[in-house]
Amino acid sequence: MSYITADILLRAYMEGIFPMAPGAESDELEWFCPQERGVIPLQAPILPRRLLRTVLAGPYRVCSNEDFDGMMRACAEHTQTRTETWISERIRSLYGDLHKMGHAHSVEVRGEDGALLGGLYGVSLHGAFFGESMVSRVRDASKIALVHLMAGLQKGGYSLLDTQYVTPHLARLGCVAVPFRTYRQTLDAAMTVDAQWPEDFSLNALRPFIERFARSRGE
Repeated sequence: MSYITADILLRAYMEGIFPMAPGAESDELEWFCPQERGVIPLQAPILPRRLLRTVLAGPYRVCSNEDFDGMMRACAEHTQTRTETWISERIRSLYGDLHKMGHAHSVEVRGEDGALLGGLYGVSLHGAFFGESMVSRVRDASKIALVHLMAGLQKGGYSLLDTQYVTPHLARLGCVAVPFRTYRQTLDAAMTVDAQWPEDFSLNALRPFIERFARSRGE
């Protein structure tokens, strides 16, 4: 088994490369570099009106990094539509190290009792955020987290939100596919940006940015 560290992971992300495990029980890592990359434009995201109304109604509490490992575990859970996961124990350990270094973060959607209802996690490096996985235990939880993520990245001065691939779910939230050459130029530019991960992901803190998304849709 090759020896991969958190620092090696960061260098890979700077080159547009990311790992996944072949399965939950595997200690191996496989490296990926899609020739079409999923990106959500941060400056003018196209978001569904119904979703924006739900987010602005603030039905849940949204926070960051209260339980990063718990968020990873939730993303690895089997569901009716997802019977396998690439989030192995080795992946959890490596990204836990990134989290301790301040380079991996979660956005968590919680109920009134504090229960984790959904969210996402990913890697933060200079002006880029690389989304890794998201999950919903109730309707729209991951989408609410993603809208808060976009608003938080705008507030923090980020220039790139990388989703790795375009899925039908992400396409409905404004994700587009860009050729790797174009993506690499955007990535290189993001590596020159000194962005800051916001400490507060609450609706009150991010409302001006989320309302800007709504105004762009003519709300």
